[in-house]
Amino acid sequence: MPKKVKLKGLSEIFSYFRKNTMPWYFLSPTPFNVLGLDQWVRGFEYLSYFDCFEGSHPRVVVPKELGPREFQSMEEMCNFLLKHKEIVDHINRRGPGGKLMLVMFDEETEALAKELGLDIALPSAELRNRLDSKIVTTQLGNEAGVSSVPNVLGRATDYKALNKLAKKAKLGSDLVVQTPYGDSGRTTFFINSEDDWDKHASNLIDEKLKVMKRINHMPGTVEAVATRHGTLSGPMMTDLTGYPELTPYRGGWCGNDIFPGAIPKKSRTKVRNMVRALGDRLYQEGYRGCFCVDYLMDSDTGEVYLSEVNPRISGASPPTNLITSTYGGVPLMLIHMLEFADVDYTFDIEAVQTRRTEFDTWCQLILKQTEDKVELITKAPSSGIWRLGQEGDINFVRQDTDWHKVVDEDEFFYLRVYGAGEYRYHGADMGVVVTRGRIQTNDRQLMERARLMSTAIFNQFEGTPPAPEVPVPPPMFNSLSKMF
Repeated sequence: MPKKVKLKGLSEIFSYFRKNTMPWYFLSPTPFNVLGLDQWVRGFEYLSYFDCFEGSHPRVVVPKELGPREFQSMEEMCNFLLKHKEIVDHINRRGPGGKLMLVMFDEETEALAKELGLDIALPSAELRNRLDSKIVTTQLGNEAGVSSVPNVLGRATDYKALNKLAKKAKLGSDLVVQTPYGDSGRTTFFINSEDDWDKHASNLIDEKLKVMKRINHMPGTVEAVATRHGTLSGPMMTDLTGYPELTPYRGGWCGNDIFPGAIPKKSRTKVRNMVRALGDRLYQEGYRGCFCVDYLMDSDTGEVYLSEVNPRISGASPPTNLITSTYGGVPLMLIHMLEFADVDYTFDIEAVQTRRTEFDTWCQLILKQTEDKVELITKAPSSGIWRLGQEGDINFVRQDTDWHKVVDEDEFFYLRVYGAGEYRYHGADMGVVVTRGRIQTNDRQLMERARLMSTAIFNQFEGTPPAPEVPVPPPMFNSLSKMF
């Protein structure tokens, strides 16, 4: 058995990945979550379903023959790709012994990867699924000394039963109710009356519920990585949620602002301690690698609470890796990869953590189709660098694959998801905007330039209603929201 490689310090870690000969893959609908990681890791490739870069990215592999398909989940799409002849042949040409990263996967994915000689560089689907429950992570948070918004866990068959639960926990009547599993606000319900209950009852009656007091708050996110040497966290960011210009879902995630003073210094310390405690507790459960913590800062008291934990690579990964690689010297995802790279390693985790306190301001917008209509796309904007004009118009500056190259707040990088020949529909993830500066005010108002950029991108799409005789595929799962 070959002697295990030992890496000491960041210089040796960087050299190891620069000289890497083992195939590393990120398999997902798009390269969105870890775009740019190929610049750090030799032999890193993206296996994708959507051709976001129209063949111009040398590390993105998209099957040429796809045909019309109906997918109900990201797991289903990933399993399709792992069974696709073009992807299988590509992996076989590179040889066995590779590592595979994904956002979402299941037991079938694990079996398919094993058949291809790939190790999944993530905790098991069984463990991830258990930890993905908002109920379970609330309980783990309690054990780690991390407080959630005042809440009670239980079941309710009607509005009266819900009120009984809330009254016992002294939560009041203005409630936020969550079911264990869900994405991007689609399983978070705001209930202040029996009419509210009746509207959502079918989603709630058969579920174990987390019933919370509704507070005035600023929602935020931190991505971190649980390692054998402790938990390392990325920059704190504030969330954009529920803006009707960007998402049709009330409470739905639609982007982030990332800036050094996102929350007061005292609250930043609380969030940092919260994330570290959660990461260490997850590691005790057998979980290692990247995870995402959503937090809520009470606008009235400054108190910080745990909202939920996403045990996976997430929608917070792109800005996290942008900040930690550009300003911190090492992308957080590289540390994740070390945990699964079959090496021994050490580095000064506290020194790396302190390098990430000062950075420029960035933001990302997730653009969903808000119109309730179905169209066959005949024209779509290209991925690359665009510039916003004084009249709200936009011009395509250049084709590019790297969002680090945005030079000012009038330039933005657009990553396209849906292109010509595909159907768009209510709630579809059309693409992502990444730019410098902020796009949300301190009092949670969407800035004008965000509206201008999103409107201008949507205006670049053209489409036609589907012909009556042509069967329209049902709406696909929301790929980017599930990535969060």
